[in-house]
Amino acid sequence: MITSPIWLPATLIAGSVQAWRTAVQQRVRATLSVNAAGLVRYLFGLPVAWLLLSLYEGFIARDPFPSLGAMFLPYAAAAGLAQILATNLLIMAFGYRNFVAGTAYSKTEALQGAILAFLLLGEVLSPLSWLGILVGIAGVLILSLGGKHVGFAGLVQALGDKAAICGIASGFLFAMTSVAVKGATLQVATPDKVQAALIVLATTVFLQTLMQGGYIFWREKDQFAKIVHSWRVASQVGLLASLGSACWFTGFATAPVALVRIVGQVEVIFTLAFAHFYLRERLTRSEAMGLALVAIGVILALLGSGLR
Repeated sequence: MITSPIWLPATLIAGSVQAWRTAVQQRVRATLSVNAAGLVRYLFGLPVAWLLLSLYEGFIARDPFPSLGAMFLPYAAAAGLAQILATNLLIMAFGYRNFVAGTAYSKTEALQGAILAFLLLGEVLSPLSWLGILVGIAGVLILSLGGKHVGFAGLVQALGDKAAICGIASGFLFAMTSVAVKGATLQVATPDKVQAALIVLATTVFLQTLMQGGYIFWREKDQFAKIVHSWRVASQVGLLASLGSACWFTGFATAPVALVRIVGQVEVIFTLAFAHFYLRERLTRSEAMGLALVAIGVILALLGSGLR
């Protein structure tokens, strides 16, 4: 059940900010390891996440800080770990193919998220929204092929390459992140869903900094000096990551996870724009067709939701 109309603008903003953050993070990846490139979004995003929560608590929230349920920390930790692994796999997918293809494969999370949300949260979508998912996935597959004309056998083969495996696995873990975030927000005893979302964000980013920072301290200590050296770009990644996550978490708290992920496919549109203008990657005719299908899928999903 959708509880607030804020979910739609929050999701659209999240998609645009995440595409921007991913493009900047791709620059960091040139000098950092996969794990270090993932850490910068949490390490530099942590102050932003806590600042957002502090400002909201100080100037907007009407009720005192709410109590947290017994499952709050387990859900937040599960969301944090799933997002760390998903981000690492997405960065690896970029290395095997390119920025656009890696992001396109990960956007299968819309379908995976809808299935997981139905199985784990009991969220039900209308037939029109399911049609929107399938149309959007078709657009994603066209984008992932990079203009190649292949039959069914060729498509199956393409889905077996390393970029596809990493991207699709990334999408699954991002879908798991969404479900865990939703579970964590339900453990926050407040009717203010934005407040709940920011509490989950601040906690999750803190746990992620500890988890991935601890791993790098254990296995890749040399990366800390490189992170400090690249602080100018890395801090941009952190800022954008926390702003984007604040919007994503708000969407998850106020609407069905599956619907948020479907509409979140607009990130692919922003991704292609950043790839073309920021990373100087060329836009092909097939990519334009894929974009059109993604846009149609989002529109169908919104119509199926009643535009609530």
